[in-house]
Amino acid sequence: MSVACKFERSILSHEEYEAIRLTHHPAIYNVEVAELEAMRPRLRKMRDKERTVSRQKQRESRGKAEARGTSFPGTAKHASERKQVFAAAVKRVNTELRRLHNLAARTAHVEAARKALALHRAANFMTRPSAGATAGHGMVPKPSERRRKVIAGAKIGRVSQAAKVAQAVRDARGA
Repeated sequence: MSVACKFERSILSHEEYEAIRLTHHPAIYNVEVAELEAMRPRLRKMRDKERTVSRQKQRESRGKAEARGTSFPGTAKHASERKQVFAAAVKRVNTELRRLHNLAARTAHVEAARKALALHRAANFMTRPSAGATAGHGMVPKPSERRRKVIAGAKIGRVSQAAKVAQAVRDARGA
């Protein structure tokens, strides 16, 4: 469930809120990938700490465990809410990192496809220079400037086989 920014600000300290603030909508797009990568373990550590405190408080309230240490900090009252805030921040960072990774991969694929298309188009044209005109040997054939079209042998065989099959079907119908 999403949590309002005002509520986040009310249950977090100033330093924690500054770390969380960078993970929200407009600010996260201005953060570099390396900084997001560095932010992820810090947020996970904060989330895990709050999860530990929350579980301990739940066990104490059920009577399953004794109190750990002398006292918890004042933020222990809202341990589960704080954990949810940090978990949501980790989720936002992971989503943004995944989006940036997919964007980079898509860009690389587009560049590779463009390069392959350029190579394919370049292969369709004759690259050898003509021998040039020679004197005294009569008429010289004019070199073709059309693209060289290569049709795979499998395609030719497929078409002729389809014609044979169609003729066989027609012959079988008449008999």
